[in-house]
Amino acid sequence: MVELAGWSGAIRASYRAPMHSPSLWQALHQRRYLRSGWPWRCALYFLTSVPLGAALLACLLVLALAGSLLTVVLVGVPLLLTLVLAGLPVAHVERRRLRLIDPAVPLADAHQDPPRTGPAAWLRTRLQERSTWRELGYALLFGCLLWPLEAAVIGTVLGVSGGLISTPLVMATAGGGEEARVIKLWLVHSYPAAFAVALAGLLLLPLLAYPLGLLAVGRAQLTRLLLDVSPPQDDLRVRELSRSRMRLVTAFEAERRRIERDLHDGAQQRLVSLSMRLGLARLDAREEPLAGLLAQAHGEAQAALVELRELIQGIHPRVLTDRGLAAAIEDIADRSPVPVDLDLDLPHRFLEAVESAVYFAVCEALANVAKHSRATRATVDARVDQGQLVVRVRDNGVGGADEADGTGLEGVADRISVLGGHLLVSSPSGGPTVFRLLVPCTPAPDRRLDAPPAR
Repeated sequence: MVELAGWSGAIRASYRAPMHSPSLWQALHQRRYLRSGWPWRCALYFLTSVPLGAALLACLLVLALAGSLLTVVLVGVPLLLTLVLAGLPVAHVERRRLRLIDPAVPLADAHQDPPRTGPAAWLRTRLQERSTWRELGYALLFGCLLWPLEAAVIGTVLGVSGGLISTPLVMATAGGGEEARVIKLWLVHSYPAAFAVALAGLLLLPLLAYPLGLLAVGRAQLTRLLLDVSPPQDDLRVRELSRSRMRLVTAFEAERRRIERDLHDGAQQRLVSLSMRLGLARLDAREEPLAGLLAQAHGEAQAALVELRELIQGIHPRVLTDRGLAAAIEDIADRSPVPVDLDLDLPHRFLEAVESAVYFAVCEALANVAKHSRATRATVDARVDQGQLVVRVRDNGVGGADEADGTGLEGVADRISVLGGHLLVSSPSGGPTVFRLLVPCTPAPDRRLDAPPAR
């Protein structure tokens, strides 16, 4: 119920329109706008734009000039690369500054996590992302055009209102109490006139707060237009549906492990104890028909124990939980009636859902080899390549595998697709059959290959 509630909340959030500033826009239509904190928030937003924009322009000019001049000696290449990535910190700061005038719907970071660790993978991912180049364009626009306009806006508001309000002070100091020039346009020669001008400035200040708010609304829309690269609503729903399917798979695997653990530690141990007691009873009872009945019961208990162990192995093998995917594949190969050659290069553990799905996929592939292919040998190789777990099962059989024949390939494909992976099968008539899995994977640092067995 908790997961479903979170899903529906995320779906409802995906329908909210992020392209305008509803709080500020609604406040502009209310009488209490001047008594609220919105005018001050707008003024603070434009005031902070000026030093940030000036510093950004200086940095862009230095990086561009130094990088261009030093490119000949290769020192300029990192500088030009830094220039390309300059939009990342600028966008991060702008997303936080946007909360001053548009706090209703925070602007989310659109960057993805690199598939691997290290600076090279991070840099390759950032250069391939559309959001990186949009943020660079925003940085250039902000550094070259926006902040001078915002400086003119806030300068006009503060200059006009401040110039009018400060007229009595200017007359008392610079004018020697005789005259004062009002914002360099006209002169006043008496204190009553100076205070009248100051009163006009006080009355003008709230009137200027409205165009300041309108400009802030437009500025918020422009920032969202350039920095918001969130996917369409349909993509959001598909992504959330994929996440919900992944959560269901994870919960299903946890339930499988719980059932396996309960059977292993409960019913299996009781059957082992029962089998031992029946065996001891057989040694003490040598007369018929009791000896025959005990022997029959002992045999049935051992057969039930064998079936239960096979059932536990099919639910979730203990070797997969304790030692990882490579050891589990080796165990499958040892139990396969067809000889299997292994080439496994799996240096670390993976997420439990990934290991379980790949394990049962290999089980299904080798079962098909034994039942349908008439092969005399099979090979299994597995390795990590560019953030993907690549597993290949190949046999020298007659080929012709078809999912419509009930070989279980459709179920394997469905299970792998939940993890974002793919199943590729090549099985021409006459063979060979190649069963290939491609599954996105990330290391699970809390699950080591040398970890002690789970209890």
